[in-house]
Amino acid sequence: MLAHRTIDVAGVTVAYRESGPADGPVLLLLHGFPTASHQFTRLMDALGDTPYRLIAPDYPGFGRTETPPGFTYTFDRLADIVEGFTDALALDRFALYVFDFGAPVGLRLATRRPERITGLIVQNGNTYDEGLSAEARGFAALRREVPGNEERVRKLFTLEGTRFQYETGVADPALISPDNWTLDVHYLGLPGREDAQADLAFDYASNFTHYPAWQAWIRDSGVPVLVVWGAGDPFFTPAGAKAYLRDAPEAEVHVFEGAGHFALETHLDEITPLIDDFLTRL
Repeated sequence: MLAHRTIDVAGVTVAYRESGPADGPVLLLLHGFPTASHQFTRLMDALGDTPYRLIAPDYPGFGRTETPPGFTYTFDRLADIVEGFTDALALDRFALYVFDFGAPVGLRLATRRPERITGLIVQNGNTYDEGLSAEARGFAALRREVPGNEERVRKLFTLEGTRFQYETGVADPALISPDNWTLDVHYLGLPGREDAQADLAFDYASNFTHYPAWQAWIRDSGVPVLVVWGAGDPFFTPAGAKAYLRDAPEAEVHVFEGAGHFALETHLDEITPLIDDFLTRL
């Protein structure tokens, strides 16, 4: 049964979803932009018969998590809070599921606490230069001090910008529930949220300097890796999925035609058995 909880982490009230046995091996699910832990609800339901304890937090600036005044929104700080979250729940060993923003958050955590990570599931989470589309490179190159860039970034927080991220590259958009972008836009419209998201958008390029360290961790740790990827993602190309094989030659890589950035929305039935099998072998 899916439970909805909160816990204090350094003054941040972190909201999270949890299912599965309390003593089961843990899968930590790290969401992307512009969504929150609700993106994993269908997957958590689909994995309901597994022995895994599934835990999905909302980052600061996302979903139902509440931050104190003056919180600084950077990827380093998101990772700080997620690391504190794992400490608060005494999660000493866990597998990681990283999607979109979840990749820079989760891989920061992995390189800080490598002894904790038992396996890595990547879903459209980029860690390689070749995975960046021209659109992603152009977006990451935007600088706040340049006139017009702030407005350009904030267009992503609108209903149209959010829906674009769900539907682009999808063969059959009718498979995607409009509830997704409607709920995302609700959270984006909460007080202070657009400012927080703009701060993170302009900090995104900071992740690129970490790519070599994250790749080295994947290579040196030897953790099992499963990659599932929507081929039509307008931001992260299939080349980014296949690049994981360079540092994890035994990785299982699956690229789904007809799926976009949010591959779970259209290909849950194909992806769930892959995750289930991967976790079982862990």
